[in-house]
Amino acid sequence: MPARLALLLPALALGYCGQDETATAYGAAGQVWQAQSIDAAAFAVGAELRFPEPGRIAGQGPCNSFTARLDAPYPWFEIADLVATRAACPELEAEGAFFAALLAMEQIEVSGEVLILRNEAGHEMLFRAAD
Repeated sequence: MPARLALLLPALALGYCGQDETATAYGAAGQVWQAQSIDAAAFAVGAELRFPEPGRIAGQGPCNSFTARLDAPYPWFEIADLVATRAACPELEAEGAFFAALLAMEQIEVSGEVLILRNEAGHEMLFRAAD
């Protein structure tokens, strides 16, 4: 019996490795999340997030679209390899603030139509699902 268990454990571990443990599996996928505020200040210049597939995040800042890897299991939030287009627009300063805040976030919470990103320093980004 112990020999069978020893053979079964690696097979179970391989099956588990293929599961999505990022925010996409916990309600973030299938929505367009529109930025509402950063640190309780309204963010009215327009930005959004999407979770197009397991382990990926994409979106649109005030000027440029972006994509990145989502590396941490829910409820943690860590993005890596962020790539954005490089168009200029009047809201470029607001876009810089948006990307800086996004890269500083460490946790994600998805609750119905609301998505909240936060970090241990007390900063927070609030998003709502688009209609």
